[in-house]
Amino acid sequence: MKPGQVYMDNCVSSKPAPEVLQAMQSYWEEEFWYPSSFVSTGEKIAGDIEGFRATIASALKVKANEVQFTSGGTMANNIAIKGILTANAHKGTHVICSVVDYPDILTNAAFFEQSGFEVSYIGADSEGFVNLEELKQAIRPDTILFMTTIVNHVLGTIQPMEEIGKIIAAADHKIFLHADAGQAFGKIKLELEKWGIDTMSISAHKIHGPQGIGALYVKSGTKLGQLIHGVKRIDGLQTGGLNIALIAGFAKAVEIYFADFDANVAKLRELSDYLLASIEANITEVEINGPRGNWRAPHNVNVSIGYIEGEAITMMLDMQGITVATGSACASQGLQPNYILMAVGKNHVQSHGSMKFTLSIYNSKDEIDYVVKHLSDITIELRKRSPLYLATHR
Repeated sequence: MKPGQVYMDNCVSSKPAPEVLQAMQSYWEEEFWYPSSFVSTGEKIAGDIEGFRATIASALKVKANEVQFTSGGTMANNIAIKGILTANAHKGTHVICSVVDYPDILTNAAFFEQSGFEVSYIGADSEGFVNLEELKQAIRPDTILFMTTIVNHVLGTIQPMEEIGKIIAAADHKIFLHADAGQAFGKIKLELEKWGIDTMSISAHKIHGPQGIGALYVKSGTKLGQLIHGVKRIDGLQTGGLNIALIAGFAKAVEIYFADFDANVAKLRELSDYLLASIEANITEVEINGPRGNWRAPHNVNVSIGYIEGEAITMMLDMQGITVATGSACASQGLQPNYILMAVGKNHVQSHGSMKFTLSIYNSKDEIDYVVKHLSDITIELRKRSPLYLATHR
């Protein structure tokens, strides 16, 4: 069986669209130049980059000069978070985030705690929604930043960004709002102005673009401290060179995906609903993690299958050419339960038995039928070996 024949781990990375690969080709082979003035090669590339920037800005409904290219979503998060805090530390040293945020946000929070800042971590309910009352109570006169993850990378929970924005705006001083949109871009409508977002990260390879390129939205007038120093090639925040071909691929992915955005989202929702219904119809003692319905990202299905380990399921599915993710951490992390699932009240058994399926527009119902058939067979086999299952089902 070919590895990844059925791929359902699209929250990590998605298949590049054929049009994306084609759009990048000329920049690999011929137009490998960097932008510059006074020479035709440099001016040509400069014009191309501004066109790519405009494409992405149009999808975000922002100004083109508010889009900065970066080498990925993680770099965009780092530039934004560290940039806001270093530029505004004289105004306060208090930061707020939640216990269910993406690792980019939590590791930056830990870094700034070690650097003398104070961080308040707000909780979340059983479906992964951040506690808005805790957010209100956490705001202090020295709070300068709230950072959040619009769509939870494990549960698929869509945070109530409009309410969050209103809470932040109601403070009696400026609090910056940074959002990680890695799992949200291309999956839900983003209303940056309405939500009051100051900075936001996105990534190409989550929407069928190439790996290694992303972008950072910086609202006009938002001052960021310089994180990376060096010669300016493409943009001023991530100095040095960026791959022009990857930027071209990013823009093409955005162009083709957003040309039929509503239909793509509807297809993802249909597929994920079909997958969840099929799992629940064919496997007993399954529990969904995160919310049902429209408050869940359309590509995400996360379930806990009782009495068996997610790692074992993942490996056995992999032997059938099926790529999915488990909610418990991998062996290199000591087989620890997933921090998101534990934070929303799941126990170790539920966490270790969780499976995450993240779909793309290239998946099909036939693939889902294939996955559920093997998932059902594997569940039966593993439960025969499970002392916990046997002890409770005598």
